[in-house]
Amino acid sequence: MPYLDTLETRAPAARLAAQLAALPAQIAHAKAHSPAYAALLADIEPAAITSLAALAGLPLTRKSALIAAQQAAPPFGGFAVLAPGQAARLFASPGPIYEPQGHGDDFWRLSRALYAAGVRAGDLVHNAFSYHFTPGGFMLDAGARALGCAVFPAGPGQTELQVAALRDLGASAYTGTPSFLKLILEKADQLGVALPRLNKALVSGEALPASLRAWFAARGIAVLQCYATADLGLIAYETAPDQGMVIDEGVLLEIVRPGSGEPLPAGEIGEVVVTTFNRDYPLLRFATGDLSALIDTPSPCGRSNLRIKGWLGRADQSTKVKGMFVHPEQVHAVTQRHPAVRRARLVVTQHEQLDVMTLHAEVGDQHDSSLAANLAASLREVCKLRGEVVLCAPGSLPADGKIIDDARSLA
Repeated sequence: MPYLDTLETRAPAARLAAQLAALPAQIAHAKAHSPAYAALLADIEPAAITSLAALAGLPLTRKSALIAAQQAAPPFGGFAVLAPGQAARLFASPGPIYEPQGHGDDFWRLSRALYAAGVRAGDLVHNAFSYHFTPGGFMLDAGARALGCAVFPAGPGQTELQVAALRDLGASAYTGTPSFLKLILEKADQLGVALPRLNKALVSGEALPASLRAWFAARGIAVLQCYATADLGLIAYETAPDQGMVIDEGVLLEIVRPGSGEPLPAGEIGEVVVTTFNRDYPLLRFATGDLSALIDTPSPCGRSNLRIKGWLGRADQSTKVKGMFVHPEQVHAVTQRHPAVRRARLVVTQHEQLDVMTLHAEVGDQHDSSLAANLAASLREVCKLRGEVVLCAPGSLPADGKIIDDARSLA
């Protein structure tokens, strides 16, 4: 069967209706059992959140703010429903950011991505994601075992031992980063070891250039990618090379304008914001800090969910100017004061070793002659820094998701 289940091919309207029907209960659950969401959603009536527009009215939960939240209310910042002693496992990602693993099989839902990559019951999966501190190894391990696979918990490092295990055990699938798979295969070449049974891989954690994918294909290994995080589990996954990533059935995904939380139409680059239906860790409108764009045309594989273009950069574009931090949210606050501005980008440069801020603002033909001066005043008031303003024509700024462009030379 080409699909893990019938959820993947249901009518898009039926999927959205089912997710929206489940949304009020999930929000009510988070509000009732998560202290952080009890505070964030104090004025929200969960029963009223029955549309994407209503969902967009909820505040964002920023991944970048979790460190401070967890330090103030250890260990999970009040966002998890589970107490530490109730979790199956606890993990620490760089930051540190602590994450709980709840109970049940395939907690992070990675089986869907593995199935799309060709992994089936009876495969032996050589899992080179780390089982140490971070949940990466356990995420893929749980997904593979949910499919009926055996797993060799290789972890990273020790390439010679990795080659020996692949040779002796005959794993047919690899999970890990693409660069580490390349290192293993190059070590196998050095040792004169053939690995004929290894024919598929699901990779994540770093970029997969087309040249490297082709290098794997030339060796008989079909490699696909997935996009997952320790907090959210699976977000999206490839079903074929260069066709974007299909959004997982267990999340609601928005692409929003960085700094504002305003949903963007398909094709526009913005920040990936995810709402999960996980009862143990019910993250709502979780702003990942990653940039991507929606693809709303049908996937050639037959799966009916929306797709994203994959990872297109970082939305966390805060930078320091004259010793003070400037954030995308501040740029948005400036433009919100002036409805004539359609889109803006703050460019930071240097002139004679001094920082210079220039706000480029797209405006139509009809605008007040004092707009530039008023924008400069708002910029100074909001950011506490002086900056220049350049008015430009609609569509003249690159549609790449950047709100702040730090163009200073680091040389």
